Amino acid sequence: IIKGGKTMKKKVALLFTFLLVVGSVLAGCGGSDSSGNGEKTKDGKVVLKVTVWNYDTTPEFKALFEAYEKENPNVKIEPIDIEAAQYDQKLTTMLASGDNTDVLTMKNVIGYSNYANRGQLKDMSEYVKSLDGDKYNGTLDFLKVEDGKTYALPYRMDFWVLYYNKDLFDQAGIPYPENITWEEYRELAKKLTSGSGNNIVYGAYNHTWRSVTQAIAAAQETGDPEAIISGNYDFMKHQYETYLGMQEDKSVLDFGTAKSTNTTYASQFETGKAAMLPMGTWYIAAIINSKNQGNTNVNWGIAPLPQIEKGSEIKSFGSPTAFAVNKNAAHSKEAEKFVKWASGEEGAKVIAGVGVVPAYRTDEINNTYFNLEGVPTDELSKSAFNPDFINIEMPADKNSATIDLILTEEHELIMLGENSIDDGIKKMEKRVKEEVK
Repeated sequence: IIKGGKTMKKKVALLFTFLLVVGSVLAGCGGSDSSGNGEKTKDGKVVLKVTVWNYDTTPEFKALFEAYEKENPNVKIEPIDIEAAQYDQKLTTMLASGDNTDVLTMKNVIGYSNYANRGQLKDMSEYVKSLDGDKYNGTLDFLKVEDGKTYALPYRMDFWVLYYNKDLFDQAGIPYPENITWEEYRELAKKLTSGSGNNIVYGAYNHTWRSVTQAIAAAQETGDPEAIISGNYDFMKHQYETYLGMQEDKSVLDFGTAKSTNTTYASQFETGKAAMLPMGTWYIAAIINSKNQGNTNVNWGIAPLPQIEKGSEIKSFGSPTAFAVNKNAAHSKEAEKFVKWASGEEGAKVIAGVGVVPAYRTDEINNTYFNLEGVPTDELSKSAFNPDFINIEMPADKNSATIDLILTEEHELIMLGENSIDDGIKKMEKRVKEEVK
């Protein structure tokens, strides 16, 4: 009896272990199909949860969700709104805990790379192979990670242009900045600077982000999407010389003041404190919204970014914003359907209609964009919308986050004058070599 009892206990223990293993496997497959286990409304609609940031002030989210619900009456989209500054930190915590939110908005490529390399996103590579890459302006390649796979689909693609205040140019009797070089940009900024003290109007405003210097240099000096993570940064020297020279000219608000006072680029441009502003295309929708609310009367246009040489190809940099399906999504099939729709032609028409630049672009969609009230329609603005080349701001690499931090820290020391350009570049290279594994 004692022997038989031990055998029975062993069988029960084995059975229990087997059930645990099966349960674990099934849990790991969470959301791999739409079996109805996810949340639904009282009238049976699928509740599709999507992470977003600053929902009330980011127009494309509401526009996309309402349009999709109209076409898919069986779906109710529930935005999971997260403060922009805390977005990646919060999303990282959510995914680490096994959260089953269906669709995850990839705010930047650094965060996307981290989630993809941790195996937290659904593989979309086979679907990407069926897409016309030319209509996505290179953004599909930007989202390939080191294993060659793609785990998100881009729905918008912002790149950098030069904003300018038409009235300030007109008052100075200076032609608008059409296809200028960086040397000409610096000279124009000097000519456009006027006043003093609290009444000074600067010829330009160069924001404090490292990309304003480093990513522009990577695009125009190298054209290499991996340059920014290469560990060799001599290509940045010319751009630092230009911006530090402008500080010496006193034609821009100096970096230290901008940093210590948390100056926003919008406050500089929309109040007429700066005549020119290199910035991303996302700002177009923000200016239109600000004008519609009566917060600014700036008479503005956009031109291509200044280039290294006169008459050269127009080279810019940018980064896609994308939707991904959570590997543990409660409604995986419905989530995938939404992501495909939002990143394709139908989604592109919707967001172009609210002044946001879609990743998927055709002549028809460009026309939708420029027919939007408030978007400048002059030929210079239209030419700025079609650069010859767009480099990725930061590639999808497992070391991107670490390198970004190093480059940011050393960038600030250079711009504050605490390190020379040469010493700062050497420190970037040394730290990337020593700290990146």
